Amino acid sequence: MSRIHLLSPRLANQIAAGEVVERPASVVKELLENSLDAGASQIEIDVEQGGVKLIRLRDNGDGIEQDDLSLALSRHATSKILALEDLEAVGSLGFRGEALASISSVSRLTLTSRRVGSDNAWQVQTEGRDMDTSVTPASHPQGTSVEVRDLFFNTPARRKFLRTEQTEFKHLEEVVKRLALSRSDVAFSLRHNGRVIHQLRPARTEAEHERRIATVCGPAFIDQSLSLDIAAEASGLRLWGWIGLPTFSRSQADLQYFFVNGRIIRDKLVAHAIRQAYQDVLFHGRHPAFVLYLELDPKLVDVNVHPTKHEVRFREGRLVHDFIFRTLHRVIADVRPEAAPAEAAPTAMTPAPGSAVSAPRYEQGRMALGNSAPAPAAIRDQVSAYGALHRPEQASAVPHISGSSAGGGAAPAAAVPFAGAAAMAASADDKAPPLGYAIAQLHGVYILSQNEQGLVLVDMHAAHERIVYERMKQAYETEVVRSQPLLVPLNLAVSQREADCAQEQEAVFRRLGFELSRMAEESLVIRQVPVALARGNVEQLVRDVLSDMLTYGSSQRIEHHINELLATMACHGAVRANRQLTLPEMNALLRDMEITERSGQCNHGRPTWTQLTMAELDKLFLRGR
Repeated sequence: MSRIHLLSPRLANQIAAGEVVERPASVVKELLENSLDAGASQIEIDVEQGGVKLIRLRDNGDGIEQDDLSLALSRHATSKILALEDLEAVGSLGFRGEALASISSVSRLTLTSRRVGSDNAWQVQTEGRDMDTSVTPASHPQGTSVEVRDLFFNTPARRKFLRTEQTEFKHLEEVVKRLALSRSDVAFSLRHNGRVIHQLRPARTEAEHERRIATVCGPAFIDQSLSLDIAAEASGLRLWGWIGLPTFSRSQADLQYFFVNGRIIRDKLVAHAIRQAYQDVLFHGRHPAFVLYLELDPKLVDVNVHPTKHEVRFREGRLVHDFIFRTLHRVIADVRPEAAPAEAAPTAMTPAPGSAVSAPRYEQGRMALGNSAPAPAAIRDQVSAYGALHRPEQASAVPHISGSSAGGGAAPAAAVPFAGAAAMAASADDKAPPLGYAIAQLHGVYILSQNEQGLVLVDMHAAHERIVYERMKQAYETEVVRSQPLLVPLNLAVSQREADCAQEQEAVFRRLGFELSRMAEESLVIRQVPVALARGNVEQLVRDVLSDMLTYGSSQRIEHHINELLATMACHGAVRANRQLTLPEMNALLRDMEITERSGQCNHGRPTWTQLTMAELDKLFLRGR
């Protein structure tokens, strides 16, 4: 090896660029963050050839002083922190002071700026092997422009790793979308090869904010989402934004945006909390969609853990995890069939009354038949007839549904009967309930119901399965978990860290039905397990739980395994296909769905019901044309 020597400024910056500048999208991210930190309210981005040939960004921010222009292109030069104390509570998006120096080392960069209150603008660009700078007068409005040409022109090895023009632009566009979602009060303009791609106006009201969400994420997301805004005063945490309904799941995790104090992050603790909140309502292999904003004291989150600032570290990770999980879990649980205005066209569930979320936005209006659309026929008659069935003196006469199938044989588990008769009597104002009243059964599988909006189709097995499952969970939670001692205690070899965790969380394991004891520095013994899990792989389950506790501060694996068993029992105990139901039985099922949490999906995440409005039926049969 050669003797120790100092690297040249250009080589040092190019090495740093390897961490910061991966592709044109990385350049745009760094420049946009600088503009937002400078207080810009309007940002224009022009790119050519996916950003490889040209990236030009102009903002109307505070600008840069003439004497600071050359310094801005130096390494570790920043206006955002001065001391270590500032780093412990960073409030800006950028703070390292490496972006402009790294970008200028692998491109031809020109920086033009005019400071607020200044009559003159100045321009700086790098020259020569040592990256010398020269400052010259320029013409420019208030703000800053950065022009980056010929990215990686002097590092051909890096340029070979770039993808096609379209692929690089897609990555760049995604960066603009993310920052546009993080700062809805800022106007963004994006042009590619002279063509306008996005023209986003600033959003100052909730309606304008939703319009920006719809522009970036698609109108389908905002129509099939729930808005929430929940704060925990004790911990100083606030979570707000939009989460997609379980029926609006995705085949890949491409519509997931999570911001911490305005900074978009990818954090495994956050991802785990959201995944846990959705686990009981999503079909396997599907991913939820969300745009969520978490606000907390900057001192409680460390953003200086990754060169690209995509990852953060929470000082109270368990607190944040539990807050996100419990908030979303409660919001999703409150989603159930709910009454909607007669002119609305709901296609999914709405939150229960009193929940801390607002209902999904749906397109309203119906295709006019002549001058006005008549109200659905026979609703009043159905209300009267159903009310007669559910008078208090006749409630006991309403039949219950057993879990036996048409093919004969008893149900494998004790079927939970419907409680619809006692759950909901006819309303005094003769208004039809959200899921209406049953009118027929189709092939012994689907219930056809008529409500004020049109036709409701219900998968009776899936719906009953969810009802039985939720009641079994409630019963399990209210009772003391029954445990049974192992005939031969199970010895478990673990690391010292895992043994310490098991000892600290001994009370948690005991509440869940486990009895764990520490036998040595790296040894545990399991003496007692829950009855429901006696035949399972207890050793692997305990190891997974300890791993979760060490990683996320908590674990729901035991509850998840128990819920899986309850779900299997509920599936076997639910009413089977080809079982002929009477109208009172079908109506009892509909009433139970309206009061059951998560009744929009069965235990496996499949939808349990759907709505066909009169407008959709009219369109199907070309009525009114």
